[in-house]
Amino acid sequence: MKLHQLQALMAVADGGGIRAAARILGLSQAAVTRALRELEEEQGLALLVRHAGGARLTPAGKILLPYATQIASQLQRAQRELAQLRGQTPARLCVGVTPWLGQTLLAATVRAFRQALPSVQLEIYEGLQAVSLPLLRSGLMHLALGPATTLPAQEFIHLPLARYRMKVLASHEHPRRQARSLGELLEDDWVMNFGHSGYAPVVHELFERHGFSIAAERIIGAQSSAMLSSLIVDAGLLGYSPEPMLLCAPLRDRTQALDLVEPLADAEVSVIHLRDQALDTAALCFIQCLQDSLKACGRSRSAEHRQLAAMLELRF
Repeated sequence: MKLHQLQALMAVADGGGIRAAARILGLSQAAVTRALRELEEEQGLALLVRHAGGARLTPAGKILLPYATQIASQLQRAQRELAQLRGQTPARLCVGVTPWLGQTLLAATVRAFRQALPSVQLEIYEGLQAVSLPLLRSGLMHLALGPATTLPAQEFIHLPLARYRMKVLASHEHPRRQARSLGELLEDDWVMNFGHSGYAPVVHELFERHGFSIAAERIIGAQSSAMLSSLIVDAGLLGYSPEPMLLCAPLRDRTQALDLVEPLADAEVSVIHLRDQALDTAALCFIQCLQDSLKACGRSRSAEHRQLAAMLELRF
């Protein structure tokens, strides 16, 4: 078994098909198909079942998958540690960044990182969990910056960076923008971001713990911050979102946070990585640059950064 074959198997499992796997890996569909065919021939077992909508793992593929994930992660970790012993700086760093950080502090963080480690190739994804978690598990992403409350502790480590408030958002034209209770909003349509297993915890946190019930069809799940923001601003949906998103386009100047009597949850942005994958020199440098940017917010000349500082409670 070769590393690229195992990565192809993991990518198909995460993406649900050859086309999605090729996109995740940055390869052609032919290259992914060839790697999987070679792996099947070596093992003498069918690992995938192709269907009209993509592909899924056979029982043999499902048995191999957790071993593939562990092997790929350990090999990449060994390569990085050996490179450090040779005095080499890691050549690549892949980071998932939660949307509000991406639109506020990412520029300053990247400038500082590029100055410190100009030879490292940096790759950045918009770090919604549906995107980041498969890439973290495959070893293709080194760390993600985002909420970690629903992640399995046996699989991931998280280092808290900052705490912030969650808010219900509405456009300035929404008919219930002056609402004072969640009970007034149960017949409205909502848009939220949640992972494949995150719907129930979000609904419980926002509604059920306050004694409210909302029909499932009222809630649209958006796996893109751009779609979520557009549906709040242009379609008139209510949103449930981190307060710092109010500083990000297109929500900035076009939406407001509702002043509700029910207390809403706090959330945290954390550095997330696999428990068995130590952070290398480049990853640690990126984290330090981000922490420096967070600490500098309160004394920044930028009014937006000072607003952001007022929304955050640093946790490091």
